[in-house]
Amino acid sequence: MPSTNNISKTGSHRRYFSYKYLFISLFLSVSSLALVLYLTYTPDGFQHLKPKRLPGLFIALFVAILKVWFTAAKIRFLADRQIGWWASVRVVLAWDFASAITPSTIGGAPLGTYVMTRENIPLGKSSAIVLYGLLLDQFFYMIAIPILLISAIYIDVVPENVGWLGEGVMLLIYALLMSYGFLLGYGLLKDPESLKKAVRYLFTLPLLKRMKSKVEPELDNLVSKSHELRKKPNSFIIKGFFLSTMVWLCKVWLPTIVVLSFLPADELLSVMRSLAMMLASLFMPTPGGSGGVEGLFAVFQGPLMERQVFLGIAIFMWRLITYYLSIPAGMFVMSWYVNKSVVDSYSILAAREKAEIGKLDEDELTGITD
Repeated sequence: MPSTNNISKTGSHRRYFSYKYLFISLFLSVSSLALVLYLTYTPDGFQHLKPKRLPGLFIALFVAILKVWFTAAKIRFLADRQIGWWASVRVVLAWDFASAITPSTIGGAPLGTYVMTRENIPLGKSSAIVLYGLLLDQFFYMIAIPILLISAIYIDVVPENVGWLGEGVMLLIYALLMSYGFLLGYGLLKDPESLKKAVRYLFTLPLLKRMKSKVEPELDNLVSKSHELRKKPNSFIIKGFFLSTMVWLCKVWLPTIVVLSFLPADELLSVMRSLAMMLASLFMPTPGGSGGVEGLFAVFQGPLMERQVFLGIAIFMWRLITYYLSIPAGMFVMSWYVNKSVVDSYSILAAREKAEIGKLDEDELTGITD
């Protein structure tokens, strides 16, 4: 019989996420949600609920599914259609699961890279997909931020109740995203060697110096992927940008659709605030942004809701659709990958044992392991 010790090693996915972070993420999200519900609940508040608006929640669910589809289409496109639709959806669900339980500043890219290799995409190709996807996101930010700044001249994109400190923080976020997007775009599309030198210098600083040895191979990988990207036709960037933009628009529309499912509100202002809210959530240090994103929803969307009693339930429905459902879906997909790894490992080990006793020649063994 094949050794179960070898098979158990296939659970290497565990190094990409932590059950501790999953618990922390859920605890922070539920706690902040409970606090908002406690502060906004009134016994007679729900008598103002209009059932004719509630179907909007099904529209929100449809938009969330649409976001998964566009993300899968984006990954499949960047992978040059080397994987099928269901494989792309599995990658998206696993990626979203990792994003839900890791800090927003880290995201689900490490686990996303891992599961793409489980779908028979080479590691180098998987890394390139992540890098290209990151670049496309930066293009979206560089268009979205000027729109927000121009809109802020005419409407209160950043709510007045956050004061000058909140406005200053949002301006800092805009500046950081624009600077990062410009540097990444210039480095990847124009001068990767300069980008490599700049990052290498950055990791000579005292706080980052200990990670320099780990970063060095990734810098070489970045340069090689940059050369590959520059060989792509313009249509590749345009179509990839379209898919990436549709993913982001789905994210931006969801809070507004949920708000409108309970009460009428200023649609344009809600969408602009959703966009600002999404950009701010990128800097949340907690797993899945939990605790922070609920607060952002309350700050940005709360003033638009005439009856505050609906604020807590709106946050809950938004997080249910965009966050809570992603956890069981992601765990289901991860269990599928684990089972597949066990079966694959068992088949390889069994084939090797048969080869040792002469029941299988080496050519057949090579075919199985490949």
